[in-house]
Amino acid sequence: MSVSRATAQSRDSVVDTMRGIAILMVIGIHSLPQPLDAIWAKSLDAALRPCVPVFLFASGYLTALSGRVPLAKRLKAALVPYAIAFAAAYIYMALHNPAMDHRIGTTLARFGLAYVFVYYYVFVYVCCTLGLWLVFAAGGDGQPASRQRITTLLLLSIGCGLLTGSYLDPAMSRLGASDALLDEIRTRDIPFWFSFAALGALTAMFRDLFEQDMRRALLGAVLAAYLFYTAARILNLGDAATYDSNAFFLYAALFCVSLFAIQPKSALLGWIGSGSYFIYLWHIFIVMALRDHTGLRQLGGVASFAVSCVLTALVSTAALLAVRQLASPRICRWLGA
Repeated sequence: MSVSRATAQSRDSVVDTMRGIAILMVIGIHSLPQPLDAIWAKSLDAALRPCVPVFLFASGYLTALSGRVPLAKRLKAALVPYAIAFAAAYIYMALHNPAMDHRIGTTLARFGLAYVFVYYYVFVYVCCTLGLWLVFAAGGDGQPASRQRITTLLLLSIGCGLLTGSYLDPAMSRLGASDALLDEIRTRDIPFWFSFAALGALTAMFRDLFEQDMRRALLGAVLAAYLFYTAARILNLGDAATYDSNAFFLYAALFCVSLFAIQPKSALLGWIGSGSYFIYLWHIFIVMALRDHTGLRQLGGVASFAVSCVLTALVSTAALLAVRQLASPRICRWLGA
């Protein structure tokens, strides 16, 4: 733990705490009973959905603070742990699905699009990292004119993301895409997801504008946006998509900005957040094992969710601690710890 504390001193404690909160939200989403038929489940799922935007927001924020994107380093840190987790997930899926397609082309497509378990975030993160690299490379050398160019590009990116989120679904439907294909496409709607990274970068560039009164107003706006997004999903009003709807963007964007404005700091959540990528890659094995090999469903929706969520969080954090204590620094990097 002393090594972990020493490492944490060189990190942003607020960002790590935000990541810790977000990864616990991820565990909560994946612990919910499927399908989401009950109103309480849809409402809780809606409340937890800003988790992925928080990670992208943090990435954009840290990028803007440094003014550069160490592209090779970030891609290596994301893809090596993902490749290991993908191999394990592929084996798990093959053991539970004898009819699984093992053709090389299909397997490579699965890996490239992160079409295994819930790993779509890896594909999203890699594409958003490339987007940030392009924006800051086009911005220039950090002079006032460069700052203006970067700001303009980030604002245009947010507008493009909202347009894509609004019209991707009807465009693909007109082309005859099935509901299952539409869902997979919308989870990988890169322009939409990049809007949160752009928002994080803009927040870093103009972070001095946050004031106490503004924080209180933001919390009220978050609550109103959540109620609107939840009502749209439950009542199926307009674009009631889980991911790339305007209602979701409003709620998730306000959630990210409000969470940052509060400046949360927690040693435990920060430690969890610093290992959030490891937890993200490996917690799903615990969720799937509980779902496939135990009788949790017999407990009822609320009880099964609570047990699955708590057990997954405890086992995941214990695994993170064990890896950090027992494995070499190289192995830790390979596993995302």
